[in-house]
Amino acid sequence: MESLNGINNHSSLPSTHKKPDLSAASRDRFLQGITVLLSRWHGLQMAVQNQWGGLDSFQKSQQLAADVFSWFIQSKAHRVEDLEYLLHESMLLSLNTEIEDGSIEEVAEQLMIMHEEYLHVNHQTNQILDVVEE
Repeated sequence: MESLNGINNHSSLPSTHKKPDLSAASRDRFLQGITVLLSRWHGLQMAVQNQWGGLDSFQKSQQLAADVFSWFIQSKAHRVEDLEYLLHESMLLSLNTEIEDGSIEEVAEQLMIMHEEYLHVNHQTNQILDVVEE
């Protein structure tokens, strides 16, 4: 599977930047970005559309977005492997879906990039939201 934006930089280094406070508006936009990114993940969308996690599969996908957001906000060190584990476990345990196509790693990397951009007030990853909101 292709990278979501063509970047294949898999980093296992923890984020060492001091965590700046995100405003409420920035946090909302970050959560929106996570939700949009996950909504474009084919494996997750197949699980939701086919209700592999039950009738509440859509709600479980929304909970996954909230869990990822919380992980970024509450964690001090952000290792891509930890995020991959969170995504894998959520897909397997909540949505009964085993993902083996490499997309978990791609999605995790894109989420890490998005988080760094938000920390540096750079919202390029979420340009799609600007188009949707117009």
